[in-house]
Amino acid sequence: MKKFITTLCFACFATFYASAQQETRLGGFLAFGSEIESAGFGVNAEFPIMDKLTIAPGFIYYLPNDHTYVKTTIFEINGNANYYFMEHEIFGFYGLAGINYTSVKVKVDDFGFGIGGASSSEGKIGLNIGGGTNFNLGKKWLPFAEIKYVVSDYDQLVLLAGVKFNL
Repeated sequence: MKKFITTLCFACFATFYASAQQETRLGGFLAFGSEIESAGFGVNAEFPIMDKLTIAPGFIYYLPNDHTYVKTTIFEINGNANYYFMEHEIFGFYGLAGINYTSVKVKVDDFGFGIGGASSSEGKIGLNIGGGTNFNLGKKWLPFAEIKYVVSDYDQLVLLAGVKFNL
């Protein structure tokens, strides 16, 4: 039992030490989904857990597609792990992999008949795979670009560009 507690304490200390070497980041971005052909915006964060490895949760809300009598609303919740395989003074490249939840809501208008229309929503879990780069400008903020592919019933390529702030 002593060995287990000692090992656990050492692992926690090592994790916090590695975290102190990297900074926690919070950011905002613009996105584009290839299959839905819609722009969106979102927020993300990066929490260092080990040297070169961060946990990166994120949220994307796509602008609704409004076709005559049908309105489609889509959002994504993502939980990724970013591995920084190359860091330079000016930029850092990372690969990402993680889990994705996509929710789609479709609302059909009542065509002016006062019957209330209809709506339906569905969510699916998928996987993310991709990569990105941060551009270090020597400031408290980092512009970044990211590309990922969502593998699920809602497959699509997602392009992101935005800014992360060092906290």
